[in-house]
Amino acid sequence: MALAALKEQVDAFGPTAYLVTVGPEARPHVVAVRVGWDGASLVVGAGRTTTANVGPRPEVTLVWPAPPGRGYSLLVDGAAALRDGGDPALAVEPRKAVLHRTPEGDPAEPSCITVLPRS
Repeated sequence: MALAALKEQVDAFGPTAYLVTVGPEARPHVVAVRVGWDGASLVVGAGRTTTANVGPRPEVTLVWPAPPGRGYSLLVDGAAALRDGGDPALAVEPRKAVLHRTPEGDPAEPSCITVLPRS
């Protein structure tokens, strides 16, 4: 049921997100990616640096900024693995997802809404 809620949110926010990985020396690496689904995994393209980062550090975050007129961004934490075949791509197994209120959001609303509880 929670995965269905996440799929609804990803559909609502659209196919473009930012992928955050961590490189050597704990430096963040952020790239824009197109996101799709393959079963229970999110699939994103992966360049050279992203692929190198995920090998030893598979924990990633996908970020969908709040669309105009909405007060929440979508954040998905997951474990990424390189997919076999074709163009370089990652399969991201979602481990936790939240809607996080932006500064433009209504302060009377919750600051964080769980979409997918931590697994």
